[in-house]
Amino acid sequence: MAWFRKDRKSRRPSRERLDIPPDAWEKCPECGHVDIRDKFERALEVCPECGFHRRISAQSYIDLLTDEGSFTELYNNLQSCNPLKFEGYADRLVRAQRKAGPHDAVITGHGTIEDEKLSLGVMEFAFMGGSMGSVVGEKIARLTRRSIEEHVPLVIVSRSGGARMQEGMLSLMQLAKTSAQISALKRERVPYISILTDPTTGGVSASFAMQGDINLAEPNAVIGFAGPRVIKQTIGQDLPEGFQTAEFLLDKGMVDLVIPRGQLRSTTANLLRMMQGR
Repeated sequence: MAWFRKDRKSRRPSRERLDIPPDAWEKCPECGHVDIRDKFERALEVCPECGFHRRISAQSYIDLLTDEGSFTELYNNLQSCNPLKFEGYADRLVRAQRKAGPHDAVITGHGTIEDEKLSLGVMEFAFMGGSMGSVVGEKIARLTRRSIEEHVPLVIVSRSGGARMQEGMLSLMQLAKTSAQISALKRERVPYISILTDPTTGGVSASFAMQGDINLAEPNAVIGFAGPRVIKQTIGQDLPEGFQTAEFLLDKGMVDLVIPRGQLRSTTANLLRMMQGR
């Protein structure tokens, strides 16, 4: 019975356990696919399994669309204030600046894309949902005027929840201001490409975002004015499947092309060359 008292030797595992930090993995919110973060980053935050396009920052779009080192920011001295003395608005602006930076809900500037000059505006959803207040409207209007004066194509990447309610009528006036400048741009025959990303809604979709000479959209981006629930309550009817997605709008003729993020740079550059006769 001695074997009952036999000392057991500890076994070493045949494989060495790797110490992988928990933040090294990412999970796709659409299909649940789990992969290393580096793979998502190399794919421009597009799921390698189902193709779902995760939201990226305004700076990421700038890096994607412009040649390295060519982008110069403009009008970054403009800051939102609280003209209507809306309660709590000033504090929200401070928190948004800490979270997303001091550029408000849009970054504007100029640079090159495959050696083609362009004026570029990219909306930042992390700044109060990309809402359009007086500063956003003014920066877009100034950027458009610069494109007219220098006859340089304009590209705007939109991602917004709409007008900024804390600025009331002053926010709604930006729809008219930006639309007027886009009309002047068209009269001067300066190319304008609008890129719609998820989501592009409200006053932004009702103004400059849908007024491009060519409207591009990322796959499955939500694009519309009011939300589906509000529309359903208003018209009292069930909405079609896939309503307000980029693919639905493409089918109805409101979007010209649905372009995966990885092809956005080359497609935009080729379209700008074509629109300028090159």
